[in-house]
Amino acid sequence: MKKLMSTLFVIAAAANMAVAGDKPDFSGSWKMDADKSTFGPMPPPTSMTLKIAHKDPDLSIEQAQSGAQGDQTMTLKYSTDGKETTNSLMGNDVKSKANWDGKTLVVVSNANFGGADVKLTNKFSLSDDGKTLTEALSISAPQGDFDLTYVLVKQ
Repeated sequence: MKKLMSTLFVIAAAANMAVAGDKPDFSGSWKMDADKSTFGPMPPPTSMTLKIAHKDPDLSIEQAQSGAQGDQTMTLKYSTDGKETTNSLMGNDVKSKANWDGKTLVVVSNANFGGADVKLTNKFSLSDDGKTLTEALSISAPQGDFDLTYVLVKQ
């Protein structure tokens, strides 16, 4: 019986390591492909780049974008193990929790902008060849719900 339990423990440990190894590494420099992205009711940025440093569970995203609303840069930090993180967006605290759903990283964020509660759900996924990063963003706000998809190419 001890041998069986030991064998099951080794199999379970190996399975957990295999699952951890299946998680993608989003690290790198990424540039938006505007033709493949969708922007919903939002004015599209003329350009957007991400510089991502990812060593699970730490994820840091430096985003720079230009568009009709001017130039914007921000740095966002997440913990992919579900621990809550706080980032600042337009002077407001944004509380986020990031978790893996298979090979997709799901980040759920909540913030209050000028008295309006807003929920953001980002889903990050990497193509099998590691050259395309897709960020699907769902926004739920008092003004309504809408979705955007940013397709980014590794540089």
